[in-house]
Amino acid sequence: MQTRNALFLCTHNSARSILAEAILNAKGGSRYRAFSAGSSPKTAPNPFALKLLAKKGHPTEHLRSKSWEEFSGPKASQMHIIMTVCDNAAGETCPIWPGRPATAHWGISDPSAVEGDEIMRAQAFERAYAQLAQRIDRLLALPAELEGGAFTEALRRIGSAADGATHRAISSA
Repeated sequence: MQTRNALFLCTHNSARSILAEAILNAKGGSRYRAFSAGSSPKTAPNPFALKLLAKKGHPTEHLRSKSWEEFSGPKASQMHIIMTVCDNAAGETCPIWPGRPATAHWGISDPSAVEGDEIMRAQAFERAYAQLAQRIDRLLALPAELEGGAFTEALRRIGSAADGATHRAISSA
């Protein structure tokens, strides 16, 4: 089976999508290669996200906030999976992706929006990480030969699981 490219989208590409990219790249082995991007990317990933990833042993030097335009052009790698991980990205019209990738929404509450002291904010990032890791584990448990509509439906079921995350349907152009 060929490696499936997965693109995690979030508006600013600074927290949830960055976490998901790092988690799937760490766990996906030769089955998955993860990327992340946003419609209005920040200038850099959130420091809380980078600190948490480093604490959990993920490499962070290659992580950067980037526009989804990097992945929709003719020279971009083909994406097999597009997943939105925040409510804002779920409501936006996404670019047309070549090859008709599977799409799903895995809404996760924005840890960057949590106000409070450093401990409260770090806990919010830990929750988002745990929810994403749980969903990625479910993705990796899917049969490798699952494809087409059955694969897309499985991705959507993973995103609608009751794990304390938010839920909203993805829109497509």
